[in-house]
Parts: sequence; C-alpha cells; structure tokens
Amino acid sequence: MARVISVESERFPIAGTFTISRGSKTEAEVITVTIREDGQSGRGECVPYKRYGETMDGVRDAIEAMREQIQGGISRAALLEAMPAGAARNAVDCALWDLEAKITGRPVASSICAAPPRALETAYTLSLGEPEAMAAQARANARRPLLKVKIGGDNDMARIRAVREAAPTSRIILDANEGWSDDNIVANLAFAAEYGIALIEQPLPAGRDGILRHIAHPVRICADESVHEAGGLASLVGLYDAVNIKLDKSGGLTAALVLRDRARELGFGVMVGCMVGTSLAMAPAVLLAQDADFVDLDGPLLLARDRVPGLVYQGSLVSPPDAALWG
Repeated sequence: MARVISVESERFPIAGTFTISRGSKTEAEVITVTIREDGQSGRGECVPYKRYGETMDGVRDAIEAMREQIQGGISRAALLEAMPAGAARNAVDCALWDLEAKITGRPVASSICAAPPRALETAYTLSLGEPEAMAAQARANARRPLLKVKIGGDNDMARIRAVREAAPTSRIILDANEGWSDDNIVANLAFAAEYGIALIEQPLPAGRDGILRHIAHPVRICADESVHEAGGLASLVGLYDAVNIKLDKSGGLTAALVLRDRARELGFGVMVGCMVGTSLAMAPAVLLAQDADFVDLDGPLLLARDRVPGLVYQGSLVSPPDAALWG
C-alpha cells in the first residue's frame, strides 16, 4: 500500500505568557505531519522558529515540496540529503520513525536506547521578567530540582539573585538567548558562579562568541543557537563546554543522534532541549535524552492544554512515551 502524507497546522494555548530576550508569545504554533502506510500511521511535530527565518507557511511549503518523495517511500537516510536541517525535516523524520515502529512492532527505544528508557528529570522554565516577578515564579516552583531561567536584559544580576534566593535548593540553568555582550559577560559569569549557577546557555550571539575562547568559564557554558548539525561542532571546541541539541534545529531524531554522538567524541556535555510544543514533539527527545547531562523537555508543562494522550509528568519527572503517543 502506498504511503499517504497529511500536514496540519495546529495551535496550543500557553498557560499565561512565555517570554525570552527576543519577545513573548501566548500560544505554541506547531505543524504536525502524519504518514500512513499499510494501515498504520506515524506522526511527527515541529515548531517553526522565527530566529532561524522559519514561518508556519514556509515550513508547510517545505514539507509539501517533498510530498512526492515521501509518498514514494523515501528513507530517513535519504531525507537527510533531500532536506536541510530545521523544523520541516524534523516533523517528517520523526513521523517516519514512528511509522516504522508501528509497522514493525519494534519500539523506537529498542533501536536507539542502550537500556530500557527511564523517567528523566527535566528542567522547568521561568519566563523573563522583572526580578520580583521572576522571584515569584521561582518561589512557586522552588521544590523542583532543576529550573531554567530566561535572562538576557540589563538587570540580569538582580534577576539571578532574586531567583536564587527564592529557590535556594534548586539547580539553576540560565538561558540568555544571545542577550549578553562582550562588555558584560565576564562580570555576569562571575556573578553567576557566586550564586551557584549550574550552566549558562548561549550568552552571546551566534557567530559573535569568539571572546569565549579567551575568558574564564567559572560556570559551564552551553551552545544553543550556535549549534545545529554535527558538521559544525568542531568549530565550537574551546568556545563552549556543552551543546543543546533540539530536534527542530538538527532536523529530526536521525540527525540528532549523530550530533549527540559527535558531541561526546569531542568532549562536550550534552543537553537535550525543546521549543514550546506538545508531548508529540517531546516524545522522541525523551528517548534521545536518556544519557544527557541536562534535560529541558518541559514544553507541555507550559501549555494550557496538551495532546491526549500525552507524556506523563510527575513533578519534574517525565516518563518515556507510550506507543499510543509516539514510537
């Protein structure tokens, strides 16, 4: 039976507002790909990201341009050559993984995980805001073992202090989303170290981060916007201590597995992160993250409603996906 692909644009409201250094949003806009074959169907979800020039229409068009090849039976390996990294390829690649699992009856985890997958401790993200507002967010989530704090403004030291005092026992990741500069990074890093920060994501703009090679790293620094595919990792050695792997950046689970393995070879720590999406987007990442140093897969926790069925979250623990969801 021939393959059939369908592409759907969906919107899921965010609980409140999600704010980072580049702006705010109140809903997650996602594109869902479903590929049907032999009475089975596989699904994948992606989140187009404006930072990389992606739009909902543009990503849909990129997937539609591949319709003939996808319905003609393209493999995941061939897909890597046929489409560039990014959200569009991610949705198709993850749908192909899910379809293969459904047809063969062999879970994705059995193909990519060294041991039966386990529940993972995920970070919980606090939106950027004034220090008092961020302290209130931190206080409400102070029992969570790992918090990810969005920063990237002129008042970041006050934000760091406010969050740390409100959540004294949590490990904290700071995510500047390229919001710091050569002028303030040394002081900000020293302040973060003083307040026991565990990791700092992408403090400087991608491509303008050369100073990281020449300054002390009192806190480990993780590349996010600076890393997409395995081929670019070698140039980050000496700049960063870890890399944040996101399926929407790498262009799917297939490429992300290569990126993860190459990162380990080069001595990087590994974080597996996400855009704000539903459990369908997180599911393959939970499997990818089984041996990660940091896990940030809290997208569904930030939504007012998730897909049903979704991933099971118990506090900050996220369980591996059930086959009814993905994989």
